[in-house]
Amino acid sequence: MPYETLLLEVQDSIATLTLNRPKVLNALNDQLFRELDAALDALAADDAVRVVILTGSGEKAFAAGADIQELASVSAEEGRQLAARGQRVMGKMERLGKPVIACINGFALGGGCELAMACTFRIAGETARLGQPEVKLGLIPGYGGSQRLPRLIGQGAALKLLLSGEMISAAEALRLGLVEEVVPAAELMPRARQLAALIAGMAPVALRHCLAAVHDGAELPLDRALALEASLFGLCCATADKAEGTAAFLEKRAPRWSGH
Repeated sequence: MPYETLLLEVQDSIATLTLNRPKVLNALNDQLFRELDAALDALAADDAVRVVILTGSGEKAFAAGADIQELASVSAEEGRQLAARGQRVMGKMERLGKPVIACINGFALGGGCELAMACTFRIAGETARLGQPEVKLGLIPGYGGSQRLPRLIGQGAALKLLLSGEMISAAEALRLGLVEEVVPAAELMPRARQLAALIAGMAPVALRHCLAAVHDGAELPLDRALALEASLFGLCCATADKAEGTAAFLEKRAPRWSGH
């Protein structure tokens, strides 16, 4: 389908999904959420796509948060529904079954930071700024920020950011563990594509099960999480990709994955 607030390009098994509202710093409005929801469904169903890069249009912002014009007049029930819809879309990205690399160019604030946290991991340009400033608007995060942020950086550090509304630099985000890598701005997309190409060269079924082991296991006691890992390991053992991967290793050649 055609998108008005997104750009989608697929090349060499890598999809680049770009939030495309640069005049408003890629603010997350209702239309963008609807289009992002549809785009994620399309990416999940496309076997040709193995890795997704998510970024923002322009040099100023990944996404500067929710659209304040839309937020200004919402009621309590409308706010609950708005948050639930945002959480559902963020969850769909987190559980896409394919790695999603957040490529943070500029501001990632409020809903934009929440969107980045729902990705598999995050790379930031040196000039990026991240934060959850909702308290400055009399609000709290609504798209999962109050839950994912403590899981990523710890409760104390998360509460410091959530309660102060403070923006932090890319370097500080790296120190806290909010992003996994920081590179010069000019190297941001090349580095993301390099990582995406490396991951896209791995067995698709193994990638999917590895994501499931980490995401689902994180919510379980250790003994049950280990049982889940063993089960998923067993499923991998029955795949054509495992047979191909082990054969390729023994024959000293590059594997040819089928995704089965």
